[in-house]
Amino acid sequence: MGMDWNAWNRGIIDEFRANGGNVGAQFEGKPMAVITTTGAKTGAKRENPLVRLDDGGSVYVIASKGGAPDNPDWYHNLVANPEVVVELGTETFTAQAKVVEDEAERRRLYDKMIAQFDSFAEYEKSTTRRIPVVELART
Repeated sequence: MGMDWNAWNRGIIDEFRANGGNVGAQFEGKPMAVITTTGAKTGAKRENPLVRLDDGGSVYVIASKGGAPDNPDWYHNLVANPEVVVELGTETFTAQAKVVEDEAERRRLYDKMIAQFDSFAEYEKSTTRRIPVVELART
């Protein structure tokens, strides 16, 4: 029996909201965001807790899916419906999700994420896909 990812995500989201954006365990001290996307097929709202990268006043998230061979569902959803809701700490805002297409910029941001959370180096080694980096630009 596999892990119930929905329940696991729900627990992290509840902890995030109860503690002003702080989450413990493997996310202790890591900057987190909760993003709400609209399902590409269903139109349903989906919430995902993600480690975030802050760079130059912008917020980025990385579609690593732990190094899985395919992109996470939330990534497909925001490509289909780029308007997302972002929660940072106690702040909530709407944003336009923009996939970073420029490879040099994607690399720079990905390396910066590795510097704050070295698991991202492992994720990259375990998949052949180009792991997307996504800017969440405030609207």
